[in-house]
Amino acid sequence: MSQSSAAVATATARFRARYGKFLEWIVTILMVVLASEVTIGVLFRSLGEALSWYDEVASVLLAWLTFYGSALASVRRAHIGCPEVVDELPWQAKRAIAIVVQILVIVFFAILGGVGVAIMPTLVSDTLVSVPIPMNLAMSVIPISSILVVIAEATYLVDLVLDRGPEQIALDTSLSDGLH
Repeated sequence: MSQSSAAVATATARFRARYGKFLEWIVTILMVVLASEVTIGVLFRSLGEALSWYDEVASVLLAWLTFYGSALASVRRAHIGCPEVVDELPWQAKRAIAIVVQILVIVFFAILGGVGVAIMPTLVSDTLVSVPIPMNLAMSVIPISSILVVIAEATYLVDLVLDRGPEQIALDTSLSDGLH
């Protein structure tokens, strides 16, 4: 690996670390908000004063937590994989498979994000049933989280294209752990 490739690889690793912290904050905030909302809903229900908006808002928050958590999992290389098969391959075969997988994941999330953006105009006049929150705001999680996943996956694709050796990628995580 050339000196400029090493600099880019180090820069992508630093970016990933900061990006991961940013996503951790988002996921943590969503978890706290969801836990608080559920606790308040349970408390009011136990007092016989059920909140009409509780279930719907909790569902939206859970969806947001799931999608943003998926982006965080992409940064951490924590999605489900099949490392047993890939671990047995030589480095160059692992690298080639990883490049193909990264491209497929990026294409999938780019399509998902594009479809998410395409449905936004359809939802502009709709609101949630129990509260006047625009439906396109609730569904904005799809294109936003898709972009966040694409960014995370692209940083690993850069490393693979630059041919960071197995010893450098192992500093981040096992390559086969990152194959979704």
